[in-house]
Amino acid sequence: MEKDDQTVPNVLKKLAHLLGTAIKHRRLEIPPKFGSGYCIGFIFNEHIRMLISNYELNEDIIVKNLDINAARRTIFFKFQNIFPKAELSSSGKHLMEMPSVLIATSRINTDDVISIHTNTATINIEVDANYLNELFDSSDKSPVLQSLLHNMQPLLFEQIIYPSLQKIVDEILSEPVDETFQLFFLRIKAEELICRLLMELKKRDEKHLYALNIQDIETIYKVKEQMLEHLEVPPVISELAVHAGMSPTKLKRLFKQILGNSIFNYYQESRMKEAALLLKEKKLSVSDVGYRLGFTNLGHFSRIFKEHLGVKPKQYAMTQFN
Repeated sequence: MEKDDQTVPNVLKKLAHLLGTAIKHRRLEIPPKFGSGYCIGFIFNEHIRMLISNYELNEDIIVKNLDINAARRTIFFKFQNIFPKAELSSSGKHLMEMPSVLIATSRINTDDVISIHTNTATINIEVDANYLNELFDSSDKSPVLQSLLHNMQPLLFEQIIYPSLQKIVDEILSEPVDETFQLFFLRIKAEELICRLLMELKKRDEKHLYALNIQDIETIYKVKEQMLEHLEVPPVISELAVHAGMSPTKLKRLFKQILGNSIFNYYQESRMKEAALLLKEKKLSVSDVGYRLGFTNLGHFSRIFKEHLGVKPKQYAMTQFN
């Protein structure tokens, strides 16, 4: 147990103390009187650690994060909406909550307090930026990678999790591994996830990145949520800019920097993902889905759907029903 204790993050130990429970094999089960679910923590080595959280609490708890070291340059990876549906809260989720990962420099995560929210289903990985820097050929880094790994300004990126990434996440969550190899196996999987994410970030074409503040980040995410809540209405940049309190130029620039796509392309991609989910899970007809998402011309809907998913909506629906 002493060896286990050395590989458990301090934030997990602190949470266990506040809940009056014990950690067994790096796993904390939430006591019934406080809620339900679990947290599992791993310190793989001095460079990388991981916390898997899937729980609901009756009320928020504030935990002092004793692992934060202001002198170190840390990169944070927060995976969200990645748990199997059977494990998610029964409180209901919007269809558009797609699996994604937030990637942030330590300049964004300057607060040393972690809010343990009432409903959390995430994987958090923290990696030392110097350690990652040593793994790459510094002569061939994109501006995005250079800025992230240099870690000298506040930056945040969100990346949609594609099936290849989700497969690695699923292996982390459910692959049965002998206790002897658990730390080794999970460290390799965590590093594979990070590697593949950095490969995706390298594809982004921003030549210059702008330092972010919390207000800018919150504003961009409010714009994003506003679009996702009204997918039947195409976004109008000038109107979004007024609501955001930003110039249209700044809004477009920061939206693309954080989310990796232009506002309209992000909207259209999200719209087609929603269409696919409505066809697959709600079993709606093609016409119902098209009209619900604001299309007046179903032929146009069919063409856009095929551009994004490779098949027409009718074909897609038939494959889902079979």
